[in-house]
Amino acid sequence: MADNQYFTPEGLEKLKEEYKHRTEVLRGEIAKRLKEAKEEGDISENAGFDAAKEAQAVNEGRIEEIKITLETAKVFEGSSGKSTVDVGSGVKVESKNGTQEFVIVGAAESDPLKGFISNESPLGSAFIGHKKGDKLKIKTPKGEVEYKILEVK
Repeated sequence: MADNQYFTPEGLEKLKEEYKHRTEVLRGEIAKRLKEAKEEGDISENAGFDAAKEAQAVNEGRIEEIKITLETAKVFEGSSGKSTVDVGSGVKVESKNGTQEFVIVGAAESDPLKGFISNESPLGSAFIGHKKGDKLKIKTPKGEVEYKILEVK
């Protein structure tokens, strides 16, 4: 069985929507393409048929992946009221690079450019369990950086 993956309610909803789209819309579109390609005759050298079969394999693989993820998904609502950083927490930190804000999310939702960092990343995992005022040194690809936690949301 797969490890649990953490999601925001919005992230889990997006994944459910993708699953629904792939099973209810894409499957039908691909089946139609396969049928049309078969009607063209010899499928042994039919590029349209080959492309549709490849699309079908990719879609079915992704459907299975999403299904497994949904079975093990854990939803977090954020850390409102908590004073320590955890999955779902917003954290405002200060370092030599200035002040930054992050949200600690599960790996499936991480988007560092938007400030969503994985609980499994070096930065995310280092913040977990710490409180406002804590100072910690974290090894990053650019060397060791000292962070001070200014706020936990």
